[in-house]
Amino acid sequence: MKWVSAAQAATAVQALGGQPRIVVSGNHATPVAMVTALDTGVPEFRLWALNAQSQMPDRDGITLETCFVGRGMRRSSRLRYIPARLSLVPVLFRERLRPDVVVVHASRVVDGKVSLGAEVNVLPAAIEQCRAAGGLLIAQVNRHMPYTLGDGEYPVDDFDYLVEADEPLVDLGPPVIDEVSASIGERVAQRIPDGATLQLGIGAVPDAALPGAAKHRELKIWSEMVSDGVLTLLAEGALDTDAPVVASFVFGSQRLYDWVDRNPAVRLLRTETTNDPAHISARPQMVSVNAALQVDLFGQANASRIGSRIYSGFGGQTDFVVGALHSPGGQALIAMRSWHPKADASTIVPLVDEPVTSFQHSAVVTEHGVASIAGYSQEEQALNLIDHAAHPDVRDELYEEAVAMSLVRPGSA
Repeated sequence: MKWVSAAQAATAVQALGGQPRIVVSGNHATPVAMVTALDTGVPEFRLWALNAQSQMPDRDGITLETCFVGRGMRRSSRLRYIPARLSLVPVLFRERLRPDVVVVHASRVVDGKVSLGAEVNVLPAAIEQCRAAGGLLIAQVNRHMPYTLGDGEYPVDDFDYLVEADEPLVDLGPPVIDEVSASIGERVAQRIPDGATLQLGIGAVPDAALPGAAKHRELKIWSEMVSDGVLTLLAEGALDTDAPVVASFVFGSQRLYDWVDRNPAVRLLRTETTNDPAHISARPQMVSVNAALQVDLFGQANASRIGSRIYSGFGGQTDFVVGALHSPGGQALIAMRSWHPKADASTIVPLVDEPVTSFQHSAVVTEHGVASIAGYSQEEQALNLIDHAAHPDVRDELYEEAVAMSLVRPGSA
């Protein structure tokens, strides 16, 4: 272990030669100082990050790689998207995408250790595979990064280089919940029983379920990620205080980061644990709430692509849908608007043209109602989606398409 500047660490990476694969902390935990130094000091490399935000460099010589596309890579011509469930990314690191360098955005040093802070996720797997291959491990140490407990704690001696670079974290603030999102969220909340375990995906619609969910008691959290909504549940006395909040990464406001810092009630675990369908299914009354771009009349959800362009990826949605459906009393819910305002189009479609992200959920929830899916015939599923989830302006058209596809019988509407 050696304390160096960001430029010196980049020089060590350059000395590896070739086009090294560099895995960095993703989401809103990008180690900006180190990424900037790598951009300046290393002519060619592959940059791998989950849900990369706007701080990603994009130039000739850099190949951007990910299994979940964020806005920092979404429109790049240099993007190399690798489709994979999030729970299987560690397998890819072992078998096909072994890192040559891992750069993490770490907390301050506490008792000879640092924490991966807000972003544990797939990083422990990347660290292990990089170490096994004799690669470089670099930690950007930042006093603003919370020290989170769980699988992201490492002795400083595990790293080849430590770089001190204090950067305030992105303060996202509380999500803006509009009237439509609030309506959907209230319908979702009505399906959450006391004692349930919650997983909430990314987006305003899943977040909108939390105010209503706060009316329940003894709730637990087992999720891929958590944001400020967990503080609402805590303040309202909805959480089971005997059960730790479990996730693999967090992002939100500074208030959230302050709360998770050294908090024994929060455990950030590696993705292989949080997203393992077997672990998820072991939680009774598991309620998984995720968003989608489209759902078709066969109950298939597209949450990944807009036309032929990759928008995000599988993420953890498939992992949690499968796990929740196998949980005793569990539910896998898709919560979304019935109408896409930017595209000016229905989100309930006859048949998705893009690759399917997940399918056969418990129910689809929109501002117009709840369409039950699991356990119903294909005709009943289609009619439920048309009558209870679709926007009224397109119901007749959807019914005609369903008849044309022999999905429903004429006159069954």
